[in-house]
Amino acid sequence: MSAIPLIEISGADARERGRSYGEQARAQIDIAVDFYAQSFTRTTGLTWDQVLDRVPAWTPLIEDYLPGIMDEIEGIAEGSGHSVRAILALNGRGELSRPDVFAAMGGEFADTAATTDKQVEGCSSFAILPEANPFGHVFAGQNWDWRHGIADTVLVMRIVQPDKPTIICQVEAGQVGRHGANSAGLALNANGIGGTFGKGLGVPGPFVRRKVLESWTMYDALGAAFRVRQGFNTNLLMSHRDDFAIDIETTSGRHNWMYPTDGMIVHANHFQAGIPPQINDTYKPFAVDSLYRVPKIEAGLRRARSAQTIEEFRAAVRATMSDHFARPNSVCCHPDPRDHELDRYSTVISSLVDLTSGEYLLTHGVPCENPYQMLPWNVYDGPSEPADGLVAAGVPAGATEECS
Repeated sequence: MSAIPLIEISGADARERGRSYGEQARAQIDIAVDFYAQSFTRTTGLTWDQVLDRVPAWTPLIEDYLPGIMDEIEGIAEGSGHSVRAILALNGRGELSRPDVFAAMGGEFADTAATTDKQVEGCSSFAILPEANPFGHVFAGQNWDWRHGIADTVLVMRIVQPDKPTIICQVEAGQVGRHGANSAGLALNANGIGGTFGKGLGVPGPFVRRKVLESWTMYDALGAAFRVRQGFNTNLLMSHRDDFAIDIETTSGRHNWMYPTDGMIVHANHFQAGIPPQINDTYKPFAVDSLYRVPKIEAGLRRARSAQTIEEFRAAVRATMSDHFARPNSVCCHPDPRDHELDRYSTVISSLVDLTSGEYLLTHGVPCENPYQMLPWNVYDGPSEPADGLVAAGVPAGATEECS
């Protein structure tokens, strides 16, 4: 088994951090750009350059939501040798598969665009609180299921920035954020939920996830999810080492949320907290396998409660996330030969983060074939609170908070 690529970026200058990222991940970014150039040509019927012509429409939204992050994007472009537009496209790859988002950018798909029901990120996520495991720890993790063709682009990145928590996250090369944990004790796992509707143009998901992971507190993490204009429905599962987890089904309309049951949350790719009224009469899960992955994982994690040692527990979690019921479209996802080559999915990483000890484990590829590797970084090798001990208020202009 090969080791997953690890990179670290640090420093006060966002452009320099980005340049370091681009230089270290140049080979993986090359693969990612080549894959998505082919994928978007297929799904939109347009050339890669025609797709890239539209992505600058995101820039003001992104900069307003997460000031300074465009400097990092520009650095990634410089370090990798690709254009800023190409790096933006890698970060908005989910949104760019949506005709309504593309229309909001001033363009439209060609008549030759291919149709596929596999345009939204998969994944099966979970959180396990102290009452649901024999060690009294908080765990978070997931199977990250995405296009098999990008498997060689995934890497783990450690981000060290002044006045912000240190972040460890799993990303596709060129992206600024996806799934991970930070030194303030917060973990984020995420998965697509489909059910498209809404206002079109919004902040692409990786920027929302980066802002969540830059949060010192759950208050600010929730603010990052609720105070954003987005054009893409996605599920965000946030866990905290202080015995708390919440799952938020975010949409371009209202959000729904749910809390652990018996100390556990499992979420996959269908609406579980509530179907948005905009699609209530027409909604069907985009990934029907989601309907059996959730109960399969819940049953497996319940069995893991009988583990006598942490090693047995990890083995039980890995066995759960390696479940092959209805393979290849199983919890442990394998490419389906019936799909077009560019549309085939697989589990590219399976992760298990111990938010109590700070140990971060993951597999490079499907968990049925690859054991957990422990990262050389501990989640808590970084600040747990701002240097001055104060956390910036997260109340937007015009809002008020009351107490009585």
